[in-house]
Amino acid sequence: MPKKAPKLFGLNKTNRDFSKKTSWGKNQFNSSFPASLCCYLASKNIDANYLAIKDGTYTHTTIGIDKVFGLSSKSPELYFAFESQHTPFQKYVFGALPRTDVVIQKESTGACLSGLEVKLTALPDNTTCTLNDCLYGSEIVVRPDTIVYLACALILSIGNNLNQHFKQIKINDWSNAKNVLPKIKYIVDTIEKLSLAAEKNQKPFLLQPVWKTIGKSPVLADQCLDIFVWSDAGFANFISKISNKDPNANNITRQTRTAIWLYKMLNDFCLNGKFDHEKIIDSLSYNTKNDKAFASVGNVTNSYMSCKRLETPIISKAEIKNIILGGGQNLLSPERRFDAIIFNSPELFK
Repeated sequence: MPKKAPKLFGLNKTNRDFSKKTSWGKNQFNSSFPASLCCYLASKNIDANYLAIKDGTYTHTTIGIDKVFGLSSKSPELYFAFESQHTPFQKYVFGALPRTDVVIQKESTGACLSGLEVKLTALPDNTTCTLNDCLYGSEIVVRPDTIVYLACALILSIGNNLNQHFKQIKINDWSNAKNVLPKIKYIVDTIEKLSLAAEKNQKPFLLQPVWKTIGKSPVLADQCLDIFVWSDAGFANFISKISNKDPNANNITRQTRTAIWLYKMLNDFCLNGKFDHEKIIDSLSYNTKNDKAFASVGNVTNSYMSCKRLETPIISKAEIKNIILGGGQNLLSPERRFDAIIFNSPELFK
């Protein structure tokens, strides 16, 4: 019997060759495994958790994987383009559109059906590992490019009604925090209103799989894998809730800066028909590095993701062998961290 080539379940047509070790690096695995996990859920007729807006409020519900992809997971046309541009959004921006983690395409036409940011997150994180399982949470770290895609997604979801949500506010120098803070409540409140306005046409935006361990240990829980999907409206609402809209604040936090970026991108689109994402991100730094937009730790995300499936993920560790196929696990190149080695070597201290 010929030896089976390494592969991931469901990823039959993709721009990554899983027979090669280079396709199993950390950056590649962190987006390809979640896509495969989605396919596996679909094969078992299991919906993903959906963090979205329903009836004018942030809600935890479920969504079918076929709706996340924009095409049946069983379709021979399903194509996964990793680290690619979701080209329908190009018309909204000046300059080059950044790449997103995975674009779902129809193979025969190359049509982009869905562009998804992907965040593979550990459960629990350091802020929740000593708590009860029901209080476990995952830290999510968001890139600036994610906010560019969020702005584009909201433009598409809200459509011609976008202009109705902006009144022109006078800020002489957007790069100066002292000029922006007096208007910060209006800016953040506008993001919240926009998230609700996007409800009718909201779409899957960010894929956040969780992998659960037993407390802080490196040992997987028996039930360890699940998929959470944020809609564009749901994620914008989340940003509005974690931002500080106090005009008397001493500084602008990363979360608040993200709300400002998003507001400025959308406002500029209303004024000019496009927005310059590079200029907005570079000039509105507020003395904080732009290597990431923001991070939100587990004791914050728990309340937004809390459900029975966060406490007990739906896929067991025994099923991982059904997702990573053909010996693909042997091509992985995990990070070697000294602190992790020491933590998992108690015999050194006997």
